[in-house]
Amino acid sequence: MDWLEAVERAGVIPVAMLESEEEAWFLAGALEEAGLPIIEVAFRTAAAAAVIRYLRRGWPALCVGAGTVLTPAQAEQAFQAGACFIVSPGLDEGLAARCQSLRIPWIPGVATPTEIMVALRLGLTVLKFFPAEAMGGTKTLSALMPLFPDVRFIPTGGITSRNLADYLKLPNVLACGGTWLG
Repeated sequence: MDWLEAVERAGVIPVAMLESEEEAWFLAGALEEAGLPIIEVAFRTAAAAAVIRYLRRGWPALCVGAGTVLTPAQAEQAFQAGACFIVSPGLDEGLAARCQSLRIPWIPGVATPTEIMVALRLGLTVLKFFPAEAMGGTKTLSALMPLFPDVRFIPTGGITSRNLADYLKLPNVLACGGTWLG
């Protein structure tokens, strides 16, 4: 299953900050038991690349992405570790170029129509809407829908089990990211 299929199937992407392979082992088991085929490992710990490598080897059916990737060097680390996709909190053309050269899917964070237009110019149509709740949540995504009919969003930031269904009802929402799952 490729990354896009895994995202669509899951509807949610657990975002985890993992400090060790042991933590990853417990979480991967729980994800498997819950039937979730995907995880985003945030590059907020020194162990992120090692955890991605460990998860890819131990759970080959699990689609493992790298999140909070801020630099081309981190993108390279994530790619070398075996990440299936890369997520960033913002839109950076240097990072876009590096991910494109690595031929790895990149999901940049956007919050404004201007950023969405830049992403479209770069050929990107799957975007992270971040920080979702702080930027108007479902109301903003509904307002963006007629302007950008070909864009699918992965809202992240402030998504909880209480508001998840409201996001997933929107046709322009592919899935939601959340730390409450990881």
